[in-house]
Amino acid sequence: MSDKRKQQFNGMRPPIPVEYQSKYSRGKDPIQAMHERRRARRPMGPPPGGGFRGGPGGPMGMPAEKAKDFKGTLKRVLKYLKPYWWGIALIAVLSICSSLFTVISPRVQGNAITIIEQGVSSKAGINYTALYRTLLIMGSIYILTTLFSFLQQFIVATISQKLVFSLRRDIEAKLAKLPLKYYDSHTHGEILSRITNDVDTVSSTLQMSVTQIVSSAITIVGVLFMMLRISPLLTLIALLITPLYLLVVYVIAPKSQRYFIAQQTALGDLNSHVEEMFTGHKIVKAFNREKDSIEEFEQINQMYYTFSRRANFISGMIMPIMHFLGNLGYVAMCIVGGIFVSRRTISLGDMQAFMQYVRLFNQPITQTSNIANVIQSTIASAERVFDILNAEEEVPEAANPRDIANPEGAVRFENIRFGYSEDKILMQDLSIDVKPGQTVAIVGPTGAGKTTLVNLLMRFYDVMDGRITIDGVDIREMTRGGLRSIFGMVLQDTWLFNGTIRDNISYGKTDATDEEIVQAAVAACADHFIRTLPDGYNTVINEEASNISQGQKQLLTIARAFLADPSILILDEATSSVDTRTEVLIQNALAKLKKGRTSFVIAHRLSTIRNADIILVMNNGSIIEKGTHEELLNRKGFYYELYNSQFMNGAESQAV
Repeated sequence: MSDKRKQQFNGMRPPIPVEYQSKYSRGKDPIQAMHERRRARRPMGPPPGGGFRGGPGGPMGMPAEKAKDFKGTLKRVLKYLKPYWWGIALIAVLSICSSLFTVISPRVQGNAITIIEQGVSSKAGINYTALYRTLLIMGSIYILTTLFSFLQQFIVATISQKLVFSLRRDIEAKLAKLPLKYYDSHTHGEILSRITNDVDTVSSTLQMSVTQIVSSAITIVGVLFMMLRISPLLTLIALLITPLYLLVVYVIAPKSQRYFIAQQTALGDLNSHVEEMFTGHKIVKAFNREKDSIEEFEQINQMYYTFSRRANFISGMIMPIMHFLGNLGYVAMCIVGGIFVSRRTISLGDMQAFMQYVRLFNQPITQTSNIANVIQSTIASAERVFDILNAEEEVPEAANPRDIANPEGAVRFENIRFGYSEDKILMQDLSIDVKPGQTVAIVGPTGAGKTTLVNLLMRFYDVMDGRITIDGVDIREMTRGGLRSIFGMVLQDTWLFNGTIRDNISYGKTDATDEEIVQAAVAACADHFIRTLPDGYNTVINEEASNISQGQKQLLTIARAFLADPSILILDEATSSVDTRTEVLIQNALAKLKKGRTSFVIAHRLSTIRNADIILVMNNGSIIEKGTHEELLNRKGFYYELYNSQFMNGAESQAV
């Protein structure tokens, strides 16, 4: 926690009851305990969906986040709005008309009351002709005001949603062009938050602020003009109250914002704790930690309750105080206005109109004070969206890309130099020559560079120096889509989407027939378990893929690779999640699949790669040994030690 943040929370640390104190909070203030607990676990940001939506400050009451480059981002937002300039101009015209009619309506009402008052006080009676004419004008004004407001909101909603459509379309196109390193350096939650929450914030606050800016300005000027026409003295009294309104907002709002920030932090902690306990409830029960979990939840919940109560109490004071000040102003104006009416200095209708103008005058002032925070938050959200659009894209495709019509699978790494950053080079002068149809196993300790080798081959990352060729063609001369269509991948981390088993298997070949899908499942030893499911191949896999086992998910990904029928296979611990018997069956099936194809196999269990044509032993980004299984064992080097470390107590170790 920074010194600035500590100072921000000085004097607002609520005590925690002893029964709610955990090992993180005993003898400590709650803010310190909160951050120690967050460091002890994993850092958590605002909860999904943007966190708490209450209190003064920003949109929906959140403390406004400030943009780093307000002017630059604003210009870019306006650039997105440029195609809709006609709509914005029409909104401005409608807003002006609506505001002018709103300003005029109290005066017309006042005229109606004056006609009635004069008719009652005189012997001639009420002039109904003049009264009906005034009421007709008043009704016309209300109808036109409603119509203008309707058209205004319709156009604003249309423009704001078109803006959202354009932003999301550009983001989606951008995400497809971003290199893998961008996703490695940004969490999925952060990217998702920018696509959903930030874009929605830009849309909703833009929709609210565009109309308010124009209408508030016109209303303030128009109402002030009408008030001065009725009574300069009463106008002066009304204006004396206005600084008190602003003083209340600028004195109380910052105090409540401090508590809202603390509340948001506590809410993030609460969500984090609930998420962890829910996803790991089996482990919690297995180690009998239910009591500790409940105690920690009670402590966080108590902190959240305390901060929420204080934040809402302080922010809730604003409106009562403003109503109190407004009532004082009304009393003062009623006394002075009553004297004026009794002396016939001002008519009763004008006095009634003036009281309405006072209410109309205060409302846009309050709105205007919030618009600054709303716009600030909007630009901050837009800035986060533009951060994605400004991100460095993948290296552009070749101007005249080459294609390999019938890939044979000859792969060469020539003097490769690569690192995830210039100051941290992982591979230096790495060369590999793989003949068509060979099975290449890549082994080594964690962090040796095995997966990096595959990432370079698939062009998820581009090499810094050297080149990689397939059948003599530099992969940088091919389109990424054309290159990756050559490969089939089965990874240790299975990925299935929310859909039927049939759709998941055919993901790499969408035009596959039912017969081809079944054949692929049979080859992957998945057909039997699929047919035991209630709906067979039409069984829908849920979003978390939790309605089938991890091993079954692995079988489906292998079936997907069978169906795709690629020229080059990449297997990254493809049988790590299946039982021993199924592994034997899959190994036999993979042997058939690999026949006639170049295969790269990343393996940790060395027993699965004995029959590989070449075994590359990697360490620290370099190939330190190369050969067959028997050749590497006879050398008694790094591979020999790695192999025996897995079979130290087994019969194979004795055989060696």
